[in-house]
Amino acid sequence: MRGICKRFGAVQANDDVSLTVAAGSVHAIVGENGAGKTTLMKILYGLEQPDAGTINLGGAPAVIRNPLDAARLGIGMVHQHFKLIPEFTVAQNVVLGIPVGGGSGTAAGGTYEPTAGGASITI
Repeated sequence: MRGICKRFGAVQANDDVSLTVAAGSVHAIVGENGAGKTTLMKILYGLEQPDAGTINLGGAPAVIRNPLDAARLGIGMVHQHFKLIPEFTVAQNVVLGIPVGGGSGTAAGGTYEPTAGGASITI
């Protein structure tokens, strides 16, 4: 990410932010409330579009219009509010991010298995 800028009305959420990460690594972005962390990650994940700046993967420009584009590029995001559906358990909310298509497999370093009652997940 290079030179990312994002404004919401009079509020400058991101101002010329650059971030470089190594492939296959996991990072945490930390800072005070209102520092622009969530906005920056929403841009990288395709939930927001930057007003300025670029995103490159492997040295080439990346077009990330939405979370599906991000997922296809191998970009994932753990949301600030990880219980997206309050009536679900944390595990059920995690399963929401597993691609539909049947069968079993691995996701985010864990395994999941469809079951009669929903899914079994090991993280």
